[in-house]
Amino acid sequence: MELAERTRRHVTLRLMPYLVLIYLTAYLDRANIGVAKLQMQGALHLTDEIIGFGAGIFFIGYFLLEIPGSLMVERWSARRWLARIMVTWGIMATLSGFAGLLPLPLGVRAQFYWLRFLLGAAEAGFFPGVVVYLSHWFCQADRSRAKAWFMIAQPLSIVIGLPISRWILESVHWYGLAGWRWVFILEGLPPVLLGFVTLYYLTDRPEDAAWLPADEKAWLVAELAKEETQRIAMGRTGIFDALRQPQTFLLAMAFFLIVTGNQAILFFLPSITDNMKSMSVVWRTVVSVLPYICSVGGILLNGYLCHKTGRKTLHTALPMFLAGISLGCAILSGNHLGLVIAFFCLVGFTFQAYLPVFWSIPSGFLGKSAAATAVGLINSFGNLGGFVGPYIFGYLRTHTGNYDAGLWVLTGFMFLAGTLSACIRSNR
Repeated sequence: MELAERTRRHVTLRLMPYLVLIYLTAYLDRANIGVAKLQMQGALHLTDEIIGFGAGIFFIGYFLLEIPGSLMVERWSARRWLARIMVTWGIMATLSGFAGLLPLPLGVRAQFYWLRFLLGAAEAGFFPGVVVYLSHWFCQADRSRAKAWFMIAQPLSIVIGLPISRWILESVHWYGLAGWRWVFILEGLPPVLLGFVTLYYLTDRPEDAAWLPADEKAWLVAELAKEETQRIAMGRTGIFDALRQPQTFLLAMAFFLIVTGNQAILFFLPSITDNMKSMSVVWRTVVSVLPYICSVGGILLNGYLCHKTGRKTLHTALPMFLAGISLGCAILSGNHLGLVIAFFCLVGFTFQAYLPVFWSIPSGFLGKSAAATAVGLINSFGNLGGFVGPYIFGYLRTHTGNYDAGLWVLTGFMFLAGTLSACIRSNR
């Protein structure tokens, strides 16, 4: 038992801080359009509908390369594939700062759309690749907890990045370029540098880890091999085994619905809080960040509780239902600013709490290429919700003049996601 705990601690301390750091930069480059749009929209004469479509088209490019990306991690090299992704997405994120200025035979709107599409294509494969990578290092019983640590990068990127993005937006105007352009440029450079670090820091599999003591390496390799032998015995290791499992498609549909709601909130929350004109810019920024501070706690708590109970279906579905209830209460709070903020904090606490549990389910009933295929399929199809949600929300905002209609639609998606998740059969 002492050897097992020592190995888990050693692997966690070696891998998780770095994986959180690189995912933080990825998520920030995806989400910083929510801040940049506060200036970009007027400068480029873009409506909320156009911004929502552009924010969402990221996920079309993302969709196309997800499954190949996760298979590259399983069958080739995680560190090389992740490093390639980081360098290319960093370059595309930086180029986004030059939307409308690039010497291309395209209008401003077309440049914006293409840059977002290419950013999504560049980042494709990163998230499912890391999910597959973690299955190479953590046993099934430990994956919910390990993935909880990894998933906190999503809200942390907002907690840390949003104030930085807002500061850049308001304060940096170098070489005659507007602040919104520098948001993209300055936040696009770190992943390029970290891509080269990744080549030397990450190790593909435990067998190759010179930093892992021999007894710990032997224990971990043996435990992972034992689990894989069980999946091979069930005949669930080939690519097409993932496609034959109804669970794969149920997970994909649930993920699509919850991402539809979450991504719309992610992109438009800065705009919603910016309408709270009775508060200063500093306090509006604080209110934008608060839900994501709560989200860090929700992810870690749900991952810990699932590790204790083993009830993955419960710990996947319940946060989705609670997120829908919290968002509905925020809408019904109307002009009561204190209540709106409190309920948005509850939304933050619940709306990403499902993540570490949800992503430990595919590797529980599939192995090898089947698990990698399932993770890629679920993430690629599910993330199409990242296109649908911002576009619907932006469309409704443009045509109704308020945010309520869009928020009610998102509430419905969260309840539907919870309903489908409650039907999932998961291994402990």
